[in-house]
Amino acid sequence: MDLKKLFTEKTDNTFIQFFRYVFVGGAATVVDWGSSFLLFQVIFHQKYATASNVIAFILGLITNYIISTIWVFDSSKVKSRVAEFLSFAAIGVVGLLITIGITVLFEHTLADKTSLYQIIAKVVSTAVSFFWNFFARKYLIYNKSENTDE
Repeated sequence: MDLKKLFTEKTDNTFIQFFRYVFVGGAATVVDWGSSFLLFQVIFHQKYATASNVIAFILGLITNYIISTIWVFDSSKVKSRVAEFLSFAAIGVVGLLITIGITVLFEHTLADKTSLYQIIAKVVSTAVSFFWNFFARKYLIYNKSENTDE
């Protein structure tokens, strides 16, 4: 495969978009985790963990949106940038709820059996959420279709 196509050319190829989205997800995760740590440890002096995580999630989501719209997805079905971002964010929130749901499920089913349940839950929920976020965004927001009125 041509590296130029993989990294620089605009594309609707699902494989190339998925490949790029792995990097975007990684960058967004670094922003999310890094800002969560910075907010909780430095700015809020080990207080307000929930606020730190909410702000960090939003910063990671914005990072993901900006890089995805520039580098991963070529065209949107949604004409309004505000509506596009809100759709993007809603899909991200569903991904977050998937993560929470899987974590709770693993906590209730594995907590008595292994102390590694949280790590297992995190790996599984991250993978499921990642696939959900990519494919939902690709097909609900960015996949070209005949109907682009919205």
